[in-house]
Amino acid sequence: QVHLVESGGGLVQAGESLTLSCTDSGRALVGRAMGWFRRAPGKEREFVATIKWLSTYTVYADSVKGRFTISRDNVNNTLYLQMNSLKPEDTAVYYCAAGDRNVNVALITAALVTSWGQGTQVTVSS
Repeated sequence: QVHLVESGGGLVQAGESLTLSCTDSGRALVGRAMGWFRRAPGKEREFVATIKWLSTYTVYADSVKGRFTISRDNVNNTLYLQMNSLKPEDTAVYYCAAGDRNVNVALITAALVTSWGQGTQVTVSS
């Protein structure tokens, strides 16, 4: 059973940084590709970034490439999203996502996600 919990959201000004974290109370992230998605007001959920298990392989949406960095600490069972140079258009609820255990495929689409966190709000003011 995967129970993902995000933290680190908040209100910042444009140009500032935030780091989101996602963890599971057990060891449920072991063997799973992980990712971040977001849903802006009035829009559909969209892919942000993904990272495979035991790999440095990452994929980013074009809109965040060069500003956001996804990483994971497999010892502490935590996923991160470092967000720099934030823009008002980054305002959204950010969701942590996990793929199927031992199916180590980059989560570039929600169709590959098997577990979601509850989301954390990020608001960027201009």
